[in-house]
Formats: sequence, structure tokens, C-alpha cells
Amino acid sequence: MPDALMIFAAGFGTRMGDLTRDRPKPMVALAGRPMIDHTLDLARGAGLTRIVANAHYHADQITGHLAPKGVTVVTETPDILDTGGGLKAALPQLGPGPVFTINPDALWLGPNPLSVLRDAWRNGEMDALLLCVPAERAKGRSVPGDFSVDGQGRVSRGGPFVYGGAQIIRTDALSEIGERIFSLNLLWDILGRRGTLFAAGYPGDWCDIGTPEGLATAETLLGDADV
Repeated sequence: MPDALMIFAAGFGTRMGDLTRDRPKPMVALAGRPMIDHTLDLARGAGLTRIVANAHYHADQITGHLAPKGVTVVTETPDILDTGGGLKAALPQLGPGPVFTINPDALWLGPNPLSVLRDAWRNGEMDALLLCVPAERAKGRSVPGDFSVDGQGRVSRGGPFVYGGAQIIRTDALSEIGERIFSLNLLWDILGRRGTLFAAGYPGDWCDIGTPEGLATAETLLGDADV
């Protein structure tokens, strides 16, 4: 089973406006704590100890915060590498085999998403398993869904399911991509053509906290959950 996690923490967070003027988005506070700490809670709750994060924008803040917590930080310089390039650059730290990846700018209200993925993973059949949420349970999200899912769980582009930003993915096919800077969408398209791109449904609610409005919604949802 996968035992390594990649946290994507290198982005500029431009949708956050002034909130990311002097800090990286993962360090923006959610319920009084940096949002990346909520992600670390999920990792620890799933029993993951090999955790890697990438950094670029205000990389010193990411490194200073995460290194004392036992997280390995890979700094992308001089260029930001996007999700695919970032994952590829972190492979020496992540090790071989499938890995978890997660975006820290999302709130998961329900079971641990990493545990949901682990329970649904079918090694030998899947090259990637994306955790998706029906659009009606995706808060803070104004654009249409990302994917459709067939009866066997295979994924195709366009449809009512929103990718929640967490997955298990085999990294072997990254060697087929010659670019240094690229999105994981490129790898997903390769796996989709092979019929090895799958999705699992998340049974709880989810919120995109990539904007100030999404952050406010997430704060409200957390407050309601504590009542």
C-alpha cells in the first residue's frame, strides 16, 4: 500500500488576493491554524510518516514551518514546476511505488480522505485513483464539475464530479513526459487513454478554500460542525 504523501504547497495563491501578499497560501489561517496544518492532521491520522512538500513562493516560510514537523521540503527554483513537474522533482524523496498527493487548500468534512483512498485502492488495476465529490456537495466552487465516472469507476473528462485535490497515483509514467514544467493533467490523460484512471467518491462535504470567499465558507462549515 502507498506510504508516502506529496503536499502541493508551491503555488502563488493569486486567487487569495491580499491574504497571500506576504505569505504562501498554505500558511493562511483556517480556524486559527495554517491550512497546511489541517492537511498534516489528515496525514498523521492516516498513519503516513513519509511526507514531502514542495515550495516556491515564500519558500522560506514553508520550510521553516514544516521542517521542524518532520516534513521534507523540496524547493523549486528558479521556476515553479506545476503539479506534474513538482511531483517528478520530488520522486527521490518520495521513493518508488504509488504515492498519495493532496492539495492543502481544501476542507474535508467527513472521514479522512486519505483513508477513503487507501480503502478503495486496487493495486495492479489502478494507476491513479482520484477522490471526487458530487458537485452539489462541493462548497466554494462556482465552475462545473471535472469528471464523469462509469460503472467500473473509470474516469472521463467533463461531468458532475469535482476533483477534491487528493489522490493515489503511480509515478512510473512520469518518465514518459519529457517536459520539466507540466500539470498532472498531462499524466491523467495518459492514464485515461490506458483505462487505468479511476475515481472514488467522497461521502462527506468538501470546500474549496482557494479564495477569500471559500475560506469564509470553510470557517462557517467548521463552526457549524463544532456545534
